[in-house]
Amino acid sequence: MTAGPVLSVSAFDALNWLGLLAFALAGSLDGADEGLDALGVVVLGVVTALGGGITRDLLVDRTPVALTATADVAVVMVGVVVAVLLVRRGPSIGTASPAVQVPDAVGLAAFAATGAIVAWDAGLSAFGVLVCAMLTGTGGGAIRDLLVGRTPGILVEDFYATCALVGAVAFWLLRTAGAPAPIGIAACVGLAFVLRVLAIRFDWHLPTVG
Repeated sequence: MTAGPVLSVSAFDALNWLGLLAFALAGSLDGADEGLDALGVVVLGVVTALGGGITRDLLVDRTPVALTATADVAVVMVGVVVAVLLVRRGPSIGTASPAVQVPDAVGLAAFAATGAIVAWDAGLSAFGVLVCAMLTGTGGGAIRDLLVGRTPGILVEDFYATCALVGAVAFWLLRTAGAPAPIGIAACVGLAFVLRVLAIRFDWHLPTVG
């Protein structure tokens, strides 16, 4: 595996901000749907957006970016504010609504890619790339679900963590084969997003063992 950055800082930040905005929006709308108060909605939006990245950074033994990059927090708060405005100006938005599901799919895809990038840059193995992509894409949502008393969606939902894993596999295979970084990243984002949308549309689920 070749070490070294696979994206310029500005491009990585753009992908990261896309995920932060999308997950902050989805998490806050989920909080409003659960009937949380204003602080609860903010907390759920922040946790959903930042939880996965913080978990990833701790795993690769670096200071969480969310604790040092003020721009990240600003982007998250924009997502929270947009969610609050949507709730106040329109009808109730349930968690099954496209207003929640589509941003969630965008966030999953973007964060799967950033997780894979961080793991690759850290020189981790293929397994490490997959784990970091999955944790970055699903960690915040899992914490959110626990806070509102639900079984984390990654354990019971339709092709959620699987989407991040498939995207990360594509990223690792392409980068290992020598493909340019943008190709691997585009494949990761595209596959994760399309799979998630298809899973929502056709109600795909992994088989149970019971």
